[in-house]
Amino acid sequence: MRQPAQPEAARIGEVTQSTLALKELPAPKTKVVAAVYQFRDQTGQYKLNAGFSTAVTQGGTNILVKALKDSGWFVPIERENVNNLLNERKIVRSTRAQYKVEDGLKPLLYASIILEGGIVSYDQNVITGGAGLRYFGAGGSEEYRQDRVTVYLRAISVQTGEVLKVIYVSKTLLSQAIDVGLFRFVSFKRLLEAEAGYTYNEPSQIAVTEAINKAVQGMILEGAQDGLWLFKEPRFAVDRAVLDYKKEQEEAPNINMLGQQMSNRRTDLGLTLSSSSLLYMGDYPSPKVKTGLELGMQYNLTTRLGVQATYGISRIAAGGSFLSKVSYLETSLLYRILPNDIISPYLFGGIGLVAAHEDHILDFRGSPTTKSNAGFGLEYVVNKNIGIHASADYNVLMNDGLDEIEQGKYNDFYWRGKIGVTYYFGRSLTDRKFNFKRN
Repeated sequence: MRQPAQPEAARIGEVTQSTLALKELPAPKTKVVAAVYQFRDQTGQYKLNAGFSTAVTQGGTNILVKALKDSGWFVPIERENVNNLLNERKIVRSTRAQYKVEDGLKPLLYASIILEGGIVSYDQNVITGGAGLRYFGAGGSEEYRQDRVTVYLRAISVQTGEVLKVIYVSKTLLSQAIDVGLFRFVSFKRLLEAEAGYTYNEPSQIAVTEAINKAVQGMILEGAQDGLWLFKEPRFAVDRAVLDYKKEQEEAPNINMLGQQMSNRRTDLGLTLSSSSLLYMGDYPSPKVKTGLELGMQYNLTTRLGVQATYGISRIAAGGSFLSKVSYLETSLLYRILPNDIISPYLFGGIGLVAAHEDHILDFRGSPTTKSNAGFGLEYVVNKNIGIHASADYNVLMNDGLDEIEQGKYNDFYWRGKIGVTYYFGRSLTDRKFNFKRN
């Protein structure tokens, strides 16, 4: 369970994915001399129940300077503790002057830009949740929590004082706890109790490093787009790193603070094909599950609301004495709980007709029976055109005659489960909304 077995030796700090991305950037035509006076915690937050310990690192300047060096685009110069540097140069001059030796000190570099900013927020418990199950003294649980750290980085021209570029980056921190346990009497007066688990907390320093590295990457690429500095080779303007960042910029307006895509994933029309299973609960004993097929047409009114018409054929059966073919036509109203997520739960309900037939779907034995239904489902959106769904619903008939036996005080009903695929086509709901407003 990942527990350390013995003390570990010191090792080189972790190389994060953002650090590798910085080092893989195309080379600059000319390196930019940059001064960093300070890049510190500006949140003013402290850890809960931890005295005066701060919630985030106070060494943001060190992290930023390393990111600038790793990128290969900047020549960072010392400004945070420049007094120490100046004092040391005075000592060198004084000592060498005393012995009448040239001091040999080169002039200090001056910066063309100043990089300012800081860690502006640290939000705790942005998302919390978990799940667990316990039965007869045995079970387990999982809990999680997400925090969020935000940094701002800006580049300022030394010549004019103009703010050339501002970059805003956020990074989430994950905390997770998993445990399993057993508590049971195995015999008289013999109790067995066992438990195991672990907790993981993403280090805040790693998260801050990731955010600062990403901010430096954005500063380089957006600055190159605006002509503040140039690539060594013009062809690097279409480098993979540049194209990936442009794609991320395009997607950013549709991503919320939790990292979820907010743009609508579906168009206004959808064609569904499903495999269904019916469990008929009527007047015959020993009901059986029988499978069938469904074809449906869906029209989405909004991102959350949709209307669907469905036609299906199947069978209902019980024991060895009852088997009947049925067809049904229904219309339902769908409500998507999380319409912008890849996996979206939804509720649905509606009304319809059910009819029994002998030889083919048009050979009805009697008048169709009206019904109503309500259920719950999940849809996984593979891409903008394909969705995979699974659902279960309860269908109650308005009379008790579908199985040709009427007894008891309750009408017949059946449970239905289905799994299928939806093909979306037509206009996007976003475009339709825009055109409506424009007109």
